[in-house]
Amino acid sequence: MTRFTEQELSCDAFLGGKFHLFQPHNGYRAGVDPVFLAASVPAQSGQAVLELGCGAGAAILSLATRVPDLVLSGVEIQPAYADLARRNAAHNGVALEVIESDLANLPAPLRKRQFDHLLANPPYFRGGAHCPARDAGRRRALGEETPLTLWIDTAARRLRSRGYLHMIQRVERLPDMVSACEGRLGSLEVLPLAARTGRHPDLVILRARKGGRADFRLLAPLILHAGARHERDAESYRPEIQDVLRNGTALRWP
Repeated sequence: MTRFTEQELSCDAFLGGKFHLFQPHNGYRAGVDPVFLAASVPAQSGQAVLELGCGAGAAILSLATRVPDLVLSGVEIQPAYADLARRNAAHNGVALEVIESDLANLPAPLRKRQFDHLLANPPYFRGGAHCPARDAGRRRALGEETPLTLWIDTAARRLRSRGYLHMIQRVERLPDMVSACEGRLGSLEVLPLAARTGRHPDLVILRARKGGRADFRLLAPLILHAGARHERDAESYRPEIQDVLRNGTALRWP
């Protein structure tokens, strides 16, 4: 499939309606994870940003909504999702270059460019480590086909000196990420995301810097929901998390 039909898509509001995303009814659908990823990036107007595996564009469009006048590019291997990212960018009035490519074989013009920020939301599960989805797009989005080391190596090569990588992943992949950064990226900081106080974190956001030499930092978990447990059928996000998800504010990095 190279393009989704209108009947296959929903149009969903993100950041309290600040932008809208067309995404398939049946397939990979973006949730809050790419929004948290984008909110963690300390980009400034005029800087160049590349997202690896941009999908329909949820993360990079979240970032563009918060920080104006960025030079934005995305890489996506699935043709239908690359097309969807272009359509979503145009729908929201955002200038976004989307390059349809495998990370292992980026086009030569892209290999000559460098960026201030790289962001990535790679598949969470190692190949064969979960029950694969029936839908091909969702299966590729969730199940690793490209090694995590290649994601980080590609990011390191495309970052300019002192540039930042931000990556969101499941907590059990943290050793893989840290190992892959060895000799490539430094000044590693890890922000765990925990659903509630007393719960083990499920996700982490990794911040790494090209040429960074600061000591490794494991930060206190960011608690997403108020209360010790889910007690009623309603949202329970803490106020600062609601600001990120509804108002597009930056994620406070301790």
